[in-house]
Amino acid sequence: MALNRYLYTKKTKNKKYETPTFSTFKRKATDMYVFSREGDRLDLLSQEFYGDPRYWWVIAEANHIGKGTFAVQPGLQLRIPKPIDNLMTELEEVEKDK
Repeated sequence: MALNRYLYTKKTKNKKYETPTFSTFKRKATDMYVFSREGDRLDLLSQEFYGDPRYWWVIAEANHIGKGTFAVQPGLQLRIPKPIDNLMTELEEVEKDK
């Protein structure tokens, strides 16, 4: 299971790094939906729902938020993809097929 979102980062021909974005977070019946509260941050939400703050990028990618900050605006409805184990396995398979 990949904890690191940069696991599939590759160098392009002009020697610049290209970090993948994961648009493959399909909606599932097991996903949770919550409203963000005052003081919420991506890493704290990840700790709360996944038990590990390193999965912050999953919540950010699934909700198209978090460009340059961990802070989350209060009152946003957030989708929390679940279960995380299945999601990471699916991402690894998609990246291997590329």
